[in-house]
Amino acid sequence: MAGGLVALFDDVALIARAAAASIDDVGAAAGRAGVKAAGVVVDDTAVTPQYVRGLSAEREIPIIRRIAVGSLRNKLLIILPAILLLSEFLPWLLTPILMVGGAYLCYEGAEKIWHRLRGGHDHATVEEAAPDEESLVRGAVRTDLILSAEIMVISLNEVASEGFWSRAAILAVVGVLITVLVYGVVALIVKMDDAGLRLSRSQRKGVAGLGRGLVKAMPRLLTALTVIGTVAMLWVGGHILLVGSDELGLHAVYGFVHHLEELAHEATGALGGVVGWLVNTAASAVVGLVVGALVVLVLSLTLHRRKDPAAPGTTTH
Repeated sequence: MAGGLVALFDDVALIARAAAASIDDVGAAAGRAGVKAAGVVVDDTAVTPQYVRGLSAEREIPIIRRIAVGSLRNKLLIILPAILLLSEFLPWLLTPILMVGGAYLCYEGAEKIWHRLRGGHDHATVEEAAPDEESLVRGAVRTDLILSAEIMVISLNEVASEGFWSRAAILAVVGVLITVLVYGVVALIVKMDDAGLRLSRSQRKGVAGLGRGLVKAMPRLLTALTVIGTVAMLWVGGHILLVGSDELGLHAVYGFVHHLEELAHEATGALGGVVGWLVNTAASAVVGLVVGALVVLVLSLTLHRRKDPAAPGTTTH
């Protein structure tokens, strides 16, 4: 009897160790997948605060909560089942779809730079066009659907070799963690100026100075997030295109960038790993900028020109 109990405990311990290892594997894979989606995550974090700008302070967090719930619904109920079925039955489509997403990221990054160079302003925020909360939430969730699709497809590409249920678990973890991270950070950002205003009324000079500093830092932080998000989109989008083209048999550009990375690695000794990564990142960003600029040019000469009746070369009736 005692021997049977000892054997049973051994079996339970073995199962527990296997389960713990599986959880560790899922967590590690989710971490790797999430890092690859960093460019879209930063952009998502930079975009979302614009949807609550101008709202009363007490409505900001409820609106962010509703958008976060919509984002989870996008990831877990729409995108996750679709890409899992795709990876199971049409895996050869993953690389082309990922490259289309990479090109879209390049376009978004290049378009932001183009608007900046022209001295123009970004499109009107949702609250200016439709101030009611329902429209705000619907617009934010629609935008999130595009960004979430990019996050999930990029993440899927990192775990495509895993089994079906492992992929499902990893992507579900990525979806939940990234949503919590993005909208948690967004909530902190939009409340930073409110916290600063409260602190600035303190009788203690140090606390009041900190509060005024937070209020002044808010627009700078949003600007910094926009810049970082733009660079990250060009880098991630360009890297996706480089790796995808290599997988499709077009090795020239990827091989050239890889060669530059190896030269930098060899020439810088102990710092070779860091310098090589920086070279690869910079080259990927350049590729992303070139591709994005070409897409912006094509759309400006075709789709955008047709939409703008005042554009040069168009006629009005």
